[in-house]
Amino acid sequence: MPNLTVTIPTSLAAILNDAVSRRTSSVDSFVIAALSQYFKEDRHRAYQISTSAALVQGVSEGAISSQNLLANGNFGLGTFEHLDGEMVVLDGNIYQARGDGSVQHRLDDFQVPFAVVSQFQVDENFEARDIGSLLDLERVCDPHRESDNLFYALRVDGFFEHLHTRAVKAASDGARLLAATQMQSEFYFKGIEGTLVCIWSPRYSSSFSIPGYHFHFISKDRTKGGHVLDCAAKALRVGIQMLSEYDVRFPQTGSFIKTDLTVDTSRDLQKAE
Repeated sequence: MPNLTVTIPTSLAAILNDAVSRRTSSVDSFVIAALSQYFKEDRHRAYQISTSAALVQGVSEGAISSQNLLANGNFGLGTFEHLDGEMVVLDGNIYQARGDGSVQHRLDDFQVPFAVVSQFQVDENFEARDIGSLLDLERVCDPHRESDNLFYALRVDGFFEHLHTRAVKAASDGARLLAATQMQSEFYFKGIEGTLVCIWSPRYSSSFSIPGYHFHFISKDRTKGGHVLDCAAKALRVGIQMLSEYDVRFPQTGSFIKTDLTVDTSRDLQKAE
């Protein structure tokens, strides 16, 4: 990406540096997000690295740097090299929920094999009440999606009566996603506050994205997380962002180049999810 050198007032620099320090993010991420919001750019844009089909086939080497990912979005989800845990991107920070139950705030610059992010800007806020299951939450969110042919990012905040998550353990090189999920760890939390990060994708996108609702969780204290399998809550706050621009970037090296991606992986993806 192009480099930009600018001179800004000392007072503004102090505010920027303080925000970067508090969120332990990067100056690049803040400036890109601020400029995008000012010019109304990227408001409805998703940025994805690699494809779900490649991930299912075992293509899990890093393809871009995490700093590059954050420069293109401050909200989203994905995975890590060799499927080592579940990725949550929230407020410009990356969290790694591992199969041993730990959660790490990743401050280093590392390689990402698959992720989807957006510069999260809410188009609509609403409440979800009396949620008895993950399916209930999906049904409440459905009417707020104006089309089944567009993509959406959803942020869900609140107190969960119970939450069921999973995290995949690191797999060997080339391990297929379905095989890796057979080694996943599952976690059950009661009375926990936190955030669900979700990307909703249309059914036609199954060759490159994950159709339907895809939720990852991070607790308020950032010590628990994972891919969401079920949940229950009395009241949740939901923000939704419509995504009509979808930017998919393909790895230019590694096994992605030679893997047969003509195979229909939709059934394996559904089982893994």
